[in-house]
Amino acid sequence: MAQQSRVSASRGRYTPPTPKETKHSPLWVPVVMTAALLCGLVVLIGNYLNMLPGDAQNRYLLLGLGLVTGGFVMASTYR
Repeated sequence: MAQQSRVSASRGRYTPPTPKETKHSPLWVPVVMTAALLCGLVVLIGNYLNMLPGDAQNRYLLLGLGLVTGGFVMASTYR
């Protein structure tokens, strides 16, 4: 019975080895991410409030959504 308790004590959760080198994103990644998200938000709100040249147009909507999507893509690559 003593051997059975030693075997169950050695079994546990797998802990992966710690990485020797952690990767960091360059400074431009969070800057571009924040700028794209904010600019996309400004374009979307400006289109909604008719503050952009011309009436509310689909191209402004697509531009704003494209910038927000680009910001989210950059956020997924940020480490």
